[in-house]
Amino acid sequence: MDMIANTVAALALCMVATHTSTLFPLDPASPVIPAERIATLTVEVEHLRNAKGRVQFTLHDRDGTIPDEHYEHWYKLGTAPITDGKATYTFTNLPPGRYAAHILHDENANGKIDKGLFLPKEGIGFSNYTSIGPMNRPNFKKASFAVEGEMRVRVKVVYL
Repeated sequence: MDMIANTVAALALCMVATHTSTLFPLDPASPVIPAERIATLTVEVEHLRNAKGRVQFTLHDRDGTIPDEHYEHWYKLGTAPITDGKATYTFTNLPPGRYAAHILHDENANGKIDKGLFLPKEGIGFSNYTSIGPMNRPNFKKASFAVEGEMRVRVKVVYL
């Protein structure tokens, strides 16, 4: 172990003495976003009917991903506790673009939308929607909005 540590120290000293550095190639599959272009989105929900469970937040980045009843097509997912009838979650390190937010008041904390006969028994909500129903089904085009820099959006929870 001492031999490895001595070798690393010697290499570091040589690099400093000769003003050289080692460059590591970037993975071309993972684009680098300049720090000034990284976006942050905080999603807020209030008027939750109780403090049971948690709120699950999903962010969607393309058409055809909502509604997502089985949570298979989200871009990012997070959960937050309920405090005073409210919950907030912040999505970080987002490339600027169009996103749609979806929330679930997951009262039994099982990570899925529990349904009665046909309708959800727990509260749900989508960005840009104040009501949800057969004639007002969520879709990415209507729910999405442009995200750049630091942003906040409030999603209305709907209990059906």
